Amino acid sequence: MGWALLLVGLLLALYTLLRHGLRGAPRPRGLPELRGRTAIVTGGSSGIGAATALELARCGARVILATRSARRGEAAASRIRRETGNNEVLFMHLDLASLRSVRAFASTFLRQEPQLHLLINNAGVSAGGTTEDGFSLAFQVNHLGHFLLTRLLLERLRSCAPSRVVIVASSAHCAGRLRPERLGRPPSGLFCAFQDYCDSKLANVLHARELATREQGTQVTCYAVHPGFVNTSLFRHAPPWLKPLLLPLAWLLFLEAAEGARAVLACATRPSLEPLSGRYFTQRGPRAPWAAGRDDRLARALWDGSECLVGLGAAGGHGGGHGGEGPAAGTAQ
Repeated sequence: MGWALLLVGLLLALYTLLRHGLRGAPRPRGLPELRGRTAIVTGGSSGIGAATALELARCGARVILATRSARRGEAAASRIRRETGNNEVLFMHLDLASLRSVRAFASTFLRQEPQLHLLINNAGVSAGGTTEDGFSLAFQVNHLGHFLLTRLLLERLRSCAPSRVVIVASSAHCAGRLRPERLGRPPSGLFCAFQDYCDSKLANVLHARELATREQGTQVTCYAVHPGFVNTSLFRHAPPWLKPLLLPLAWLLFLEAAEGARAVLACATRPSLEPLSGRYFTQRGPRAPWAAGRDDRLARALWDGSECLVGLGAAGGHGGGHGGEGPAAGTAQ
């Protein structure tokens, strides 16, 4: 019996070390007063997005939860209003897997909301599949939909400057392989869903880099941020054979959503970050991304290709993809 208790004690000690030591993130700094500022958080009904929205609301910001599910979005907005006492927390419908929905959201927002100071491009999905626009699901939800949303709201961000765009990226960009001539097309192979996710995260890093270059002198700044390995609903899209291994590790070692939100909030609110516009951030501050994430030529090619795919470039139509290669799949927004 004594040996069993000792073993249990050692296991609990190991768990505490792993969970609170090796994976620990820095404590958050005090956030500034944001009263009179308006923020959009995509995917704001759960996970990192909801945690980010909660803290922005606590600081007094007017927060728009831009998410696909009305039920989850309204529930999250109600909970945040109740917890913060801030009644300026609203849900607006946005489905990043539909370029029509992105345009409808932007049109409604610009008509109803006179200001925009923070755009948090947070929503993400790791599942495979193809959207109604004919693009691979992860690439459209994680990058292309956010690219179009940012472009449509850019003039409002400029008029309300100083303003910021924060793009939630990932260290998974290290495995990204973007080819400008194949943008948006589902990868092939055994691990195609994982490759699609990595490609989209590389696109996030490059999007921030190129946006910062193009917005020099406008007081619109942009940051790509890896929030850490966070235990969110994103992992529900993992293959069934991988979940028995991944989910216990996520529970044991990964950050909670509120911890993951700290890096996002730092990029959104920390003063004097303007000289670092376009940089890649982690929980520990600015870091150099992997080599492909520093490729300015690839960043320009991604921007030009994305413009065409969403119908904003000379060669683009009106947001069509590759001939509607499949039905829209569900997203984790």
